[in-house]
Amino acid sequence: MTVRIAVLDDYQGVALQHGPWTDLPGDVTITPFREHVADEGRLVELLQGFAVVVAMRERTPLPRTVLERLPDLRLLVTTGMQNASIDTAAAAELGITVCGTHSDATGPAELTWGLILALARHLVPEDAATRSGRWQQTVGTGLRGRTLGLIGLGRIGGLVGQVGVAFGMRVVAWSQHLTAERAAEVGAELVDKDRLLTGSDVVSLHLRLSDRTRGIVGAAELAAMKPTAVLVNTSRAGLVDQAALIDALSSGGIAGAGLDVYEDEPVGTDAAILAAPNTVLTPHLGYVTDATYDVFFGQAVEDVAGFLAGSPVRVLAAPDAPR
Repeated sequence: MTVRIAVLDDYQGVALQHGPWTDLPGDVTITPFREHVADEGRLVELLQGFAVVVAMRERTPLPRTVLERLPDLRLLVTTGMQNASIDTAAAAELGITVCGTHSDATGPAELTWGLILALARHLVPEDAATRSGRWQQTVGTGLRGRTLGLIGLGRIGGLVGQVGVAFGMRVVAWSQHLTAERAAEVGAELVDKDRLLTGSDVVSLHLRLSDRTRGIVGAAELAAMKPTAVLVNTSRAGLVDQAALIDALSSGGIAGAGLDVYEDEPVGTDAAILAAPNTVLTPHLGYVTDATYDVFFGQAVEDVAGFLAGSPVRVLAAPDAPR
């Protein structure tokens, strides 16, 4: 019997290039879907007959109401080892095995610095000015001697901090359970949240989104920042109160923002953030690198092969009675 595999949200059409799919045993077919499917009913219709679904990060929600209408689904692979868009408990209850992959922290860290540099040196408006025949319109902000404040100092935040040190910046960090020892590992100083916000020239977020961290930067936190400071978020949009951020940008409360994440993705053309001044916006590119995709799709193939062989790997949800 043919095992049908669906790959969701393959925006660039490269999933088949980054994984050794031809190594899979037996009779399998792989169908990548490039277009994002937001409508739940259409998604269910599209995935009928597929035994395996590979989900790209949190692009497409897979709640119980979807999973229970996919009777042929046996294995769900998520790129990354956590996915808040997948109801793993429901999957296990329905007999669906869920497996994950590792990821590469360097991509998001590099993009964070791309956004910081773009803001500091006004790269977007200067690019536009140069193309229209206008020369040297702005004065950039030098980073050496400035303060980089990191809210969160895990794998990605740690890499961002090390680059800050290399730029000659003072690096400070805070999170609810951060220790001075961990901060020192990357050349940072542990400070409290208020001190970080009031003293930093760049504030960059590197936390997982949870009930505890949702809205951790709101109107009060933005008001505490210097009017010359910028905010960078390559983690999750829900960490920041979006309305308060737009207000702070529009009023000059902060000097700018670099964003790679949004409440609704893909971002609609009428999204309010698109009209906010002094922003650099990217379409959730943090993890979108060749190195990360090699890991994602290479290990997705391993997950499928292990499942078909009866020995699933990197299991995130194991049903008592697998389909």
